[in-house]
Amino acid sequence: MIEPVVDLAQIQALPGRVLLADVRYYLDGRSGRAAYDGGHLPGAIFVDLHHDLAAPASPAEGRHPLPDPAFFSERMASLGLSDDDTLIAYDDAGGVMAARLVWMLRSTGRDAALLDGGLTAYTGKLETSQPQPSRGSFSVRPWPAERLATIDEAASGRSGGSVVIDARPADRFRGENETLDARPGHISGAHSVPCRDNVDASGRFESPEVLRARFVAAGVTAGADVISYCGSGVTACHNLLALERAGFGPGRLYPGSWSQYSHTDRPAETG
Repeated sequence: MIEPVVDLAQIQALPGRVLLADVRYYLDGRSGRAAYDGGHLPGAIFVDLHHDLAAPASPAEGRHPLPDPAFFSERMASLGLSDDDTLIAYDDAGGVMAARLVWMLRSTGRDAALLDGGLTAYTGKLETSQPQPSRGSFSVRPWPAERLATIDEAASGRSGGSVVIDARPADRFRGENETLDARPGHISGAHSVPCRDNVDASGRFESPEVLRARFVAAGVTAGADVISYCGSGVTACHNLLALERAGFGPGRLYPGSWSQYSHTDRPAETG
C-alpha cells in the first residue's frame, strides 16, 4: 500500500490508473460542490462528504456515521472508481476533510492517499468542466472491526489501556466554543491533538519526526492502541493518517465521535 500522504511528483510515478478526488466540505455552510465547480484539479471528480461518505445523521449515531458498505460501493463505482485504482484525495484545508475518504479506502484494502498541500499544491490552471468517468468495478467490503472503536471503548479510554485523541480545535476540546453538538467538552481522559496542526502554514504535512513528537506528547507509544475521534468522525481520520506517517500503527476510528457521545449522559470534561 502506498504512503498515506504523497506529493505531485510521487503521483506522476505511481503505476496503474490514478484518480483524483476533490473532497472539499465546509462546516460554515458553504457548498463544496460550488467550490469544485468554480475550479478543481484537472480530471478530478467531486466526492460529496455528506452524501457519499456518510449515512444519515441522528443523535444516536452522530452527524456523519459510516455508510453501509453496499451504499459506499455503489457511490464509488458510480464515480468511476474500481478496486485496482489508486485514489488521491485533496481539499483546501490541509486534507482534514479529504482524509475521511482516504481512510475509508485504505481501511478496506485500497490504495489511497492525501495530496500533500491539497489544492494549493497545483500551480497550473484549474479546470471547471466535470469529467464523465465510466462506471467502475468496486466490490462491497465490510468496515473492518479492528479499525473501529465503539462508544464504550472510547469512554473507557485510559482505564481500558487505550490512548484516546481528540482531533477538534483546542477551544472545542476545552468546551469554550461548542456550536455544533449537544454539549461542550471532551471524552474524559482524552488528549487534545488538533488535526489542523498536522500541517504547516502552507498546508503541507509536517515531517514524520515532528508528527511523532506530537503524538508522543499525547501519550502515544509504540504498539499503543490509539482511538481517534473528533466532532463527527471526519477530521479524526486526518490524525489516523498522520499517525501512520509518523511510524505508528494504524489506530482506530470512533465513528460517532463527539456528535454521538455528547447526546449521552456519559462523563465528559472541560478545560
